[in-house]
Amino acid sequence: MTEERRPVPGIFDRAFLTGVEGVTEVYLVRHGEQHVPDWTNAKREETYDPPLSTRGREQARLVGEALSIERIDRVYSSTMERARHTGREIARHHRLEVEEVDDLKEVGIFTRLPDGVEARDRVNETVFRGIRERMLREKSWDVYPHSESSHEFRRRTINAIEGIIALNEGRRVVVACHGGVINAYIGHIVGSPYDMFFRPAHTSINVVAAGEGLRALHRLNDVHHLQTRQGSFVSH
Repeated sequence: MTEERRPVPGIFDRAFLTGVEGVTEVYLVRHGEQHVPDWTNAKREETYDPPLSTRGREQARLVGEALSIERIDRVYSSTMERARHTGREIARHHRLEVEEVDDLKEVGIFTRLPDGVEARDRVNETVFRGIRERMLREKSWDVYPHSESSHEFRRRTINAIEGIIALNEGRRVVVACHGGVINAYIGHIVGSPYDMFFRPAHTSINVVAAGEGLRALHRLNDVHHLQTRQGSFVSH
């Protein structure tokens, strides 16, 4: 009996990395829903790095179960608690440790203020309203004063993900991170001019393939695992 030959990848297979050997798959998973603090009285660290809410913990459990049936070689996360928790829920099914990468953390809004100074002390209500209106139209992190710039944010997050790809040729890796990070990297490979060109749902799965010097988007904002017999756990 002769061995069946694998079909030679066509031009579109090569262009979009389908049916091509040695491709790296990166699963960009947004963290679960975070606890919402009292914005009126909360300190900066409480609003920047809150833990998961009750629903967020359930979302993390569900995405972990959904990915338990797939081969996962490594799991990375940002150093922020909501991403770390989500990454642990995925990694435990594969007996893996979560590898934390600080450059995967979310964009630093109002993190350039002096120690002990809160945004409400430097930015009045008129400016806050102006920032919101500009973000609505421009979708750029640069509208926020005292914050990390769009260029700085894109540089560190894209470099971090490209580094993960370089270290994991031909593997499937999960990166538990943030909506801004996912937008930065996918926006980079599809050429979006916006810092936020779509809104990833909590624990949504977004898949990018890398190989032959190319990057291709294979899945965007997949939330099938959040539709259960008990109801929908989709949130943004």
